[in-house]
Amino acid sequence: MKRIILLLFLTVALGIVLMAYAQQPTAKDTTVLAKGDTTELVKSDTLVADSALTVAMADIEGDDPEGAEEGGGLHKLLKRKFIEGSASFMSLVALALVLGLAFCIERIIFLTLSEVNAKKLVADVDARLEANDVEGAKTLCRNTRGPVASICYQGLLHIKEPLEQIDRQLTNYGAVQISQMEKGCSWIRLFIAVAPSLGFLGTVIGMVMAFDRIQTAGDISPTIVAEGMKVALITTIFGIIVAVILQFFYNYIISKIDRLTLHMEESAITLMDSITNYKTRNNG
Repeated sequence: MKRIILLLFLTVALGIVLMAYAQQPTAKDTTVLAKGDTTELVKSDTLVADSALTVAMADIEGDDPEGAEEGGGLHKLLKRKFIEGSASFMSLVALALVLGLAFCIERIIFLTLSEVNAKKLVADVDARLEANDVEGAKTLCRNTRGPVASICYQGLLHIKEPLEQIDRQLTNYGAVQISQMEKGCSWIRLFIAVAPSLGFLGTVIGMVMAFDRIQTAGDISPTIVAEGMKVALITTIFGIIVAVILQFFYNYIISKIDRLTLHMEESAITLMDSITNYKTRNNG
């Protein structure tokens, strides 16, 4: 639990730093505009927003738009599009990405540390059972990480019970281990669904703002319509990109869970055979 909280804190802090970096030109714009006509700044909020965006774009492109397009780099392109899509609203999409990646990274680390050589572990347990060293087999499983070792240890704890009871214990405990491996996956699915939804919401809000500009201007100018639609659709693009990135991580996590589950089932079957042979030798 402490590891999850620490990871979330670090990723959220990183997200805040990135969002602050993306919004930095906006603060610079305020100074530039303040040096101009202060009366116009108070009069028209729409003019302020347009001027701020123009100055921010000029700052990002280094006063050379063509040069920025050719050699500005990916981070400048993303930063420019981030600002064009309204940094205040795009921050929600970025936050969904940061939190989703935090859960993905935590699950990947957890599942990677849970992987062991299941065949070797079960073979070592079987060798100790053949030598009637039940305590040695328990110690081996106790000192080995991962759900496979936990399943084997749970079976060895009930080795004196009937085989049906042992099999029931392994089944129940296996379900518990699977639920632990899937912990946090529901949050990842949530962010996969929320990211494009936030993008669509930003599109709707951007379209409303575009119509407000048309109403204020009193004329349907192609420039105003195109600018409003572009800004609105940028949020949808970023939302879909975030969902795609998280989906790749989620599928990778699910594949690791399926592989661990398969190892658990195979190990449980082999362990039951070893326990059966142990009981036959000692009862015979």
